[in-house]
Amino acid sequence: MTKRVRPIEILLVEDNPADVDLILESFEESTTPSRLHTVSNGELALQFLNREGDYAEAVQPDIILLDLNLPRMDGRDVLAVVKSDPQLMHIPVLVLTSSEAEKDVRDCYQLHANCYIIKPAGLKHFYQVARTIEDFWFGVAVLPVPP
Repeated sequence: MTKRVRPIEILLVEDNPADVDLILESFEESTTPSRLHTVSNGELALQFLNREGDYAEAVQPDIILLDLNLPRMDGRDVLAVVKSDPQLMHIPVLVLTSSEAEKDVRDCYQLHANCYIIKPAGLKHFYQVARTIEDFWFGVAVLPVPP
């Protein structure tokens, strides 16, 4: 298998500016080249993924980091659309949320989330989560090449 020569494209769907900053800063320390694209609600996420409107030139992400509690369109709804769309369903969706509710965990896996991560408290712990995501999803797992 050949080594990846382009950066990992990450779509971050997050409405909390403080969390966006933490995640961006955490991934800046990454040893794997990556580009983070951010949108603040579920409707914009689907526009990005479908290359509509302002996102007509968007790249297809290799991975999606998805918050659950979003304005306009809930993260669960975004997850359901992504995992039911033949053009998008291959993209790993990592739910990254503050919800610890067992119902949310179960619902997300029933909607075919690839993993469920509870947002950590503090920058140090965000760094640890980012390193874990990087190590597994960019180092161990083989991601499909976008069409």
